[in-house]
Amino acid sequence: MGYTLPSPDSPAERARALMARKDALEAELEAQGSILKANNTDMRQPLVDHDGFPRADLDVWAVRHARVRVIELRNDLTTLMDEMAKTLETIYPRSRPEPPQAENDGTIAAPGTEGTLAELLPFARVNGVAPGSPAADAGMERGDLVVKFGELRHPQSNLQAVATLVADNENKAISVLVRRLGVERVTALRLIPRQGWGGRGSLGWSIFPLNCL
Repeated sequence: MGYTLPSPDSPAERARALMARKDALEAELEAQGSILKANNTDMRQPLVDHDGFPRADLDVWAVRHARVRVIELRNDLTTLMDEMAKTLETIYPRSRPEPPQAENDGTIAAPGTEGTLAELLPFARVNGVAPGSPAADAGMERGDLVVKFGELRHPQSNLQAVATLVADNENKAISVLVRRLGVERVTALRLIPRQGWGGRGSLGWSIFPLNCL
């Protein structure tokens, strides 16, 4: 029997395409930001001097173009994240049955047939994991959807609360539950934040919120 490719119209494939588009938008945003940084300016600094003439210390045309493009990209990213959140909700619908049971392989069995579990709704997505970081050591992967971080869960959770919890638990284990595309189980991880691992932050990951879920 031959291998059947997943339909390009399936929610999972749509989610992957949206994630790839998001990565492309973020890469271009970074490129446009580097133009502003190279000119020692940002999105707000004036482009004319005190006499009203274009500043001679920067490339005014390039900065103007970069600023316009940054605004466009930010708007596109906001729209895309809204669409991504809706797509993820079709993969992980809000109606969740009875509480899952932990298993020996580090995953949690898919729910049964009754009830609603708000804690199984993702509130953030892992956008990157640095090699050799505490997040990598814990088994965190790019694309993981965070449904529980310590005691934090949807809908009260936000990235500031995550950052505060991490700062308050240096060198202490934090229990995390994540969902992964193509995996029907919730995966349980054990994160231990620590400084001095060789990279930025105490976890070595980047995440973005899924505020629309």
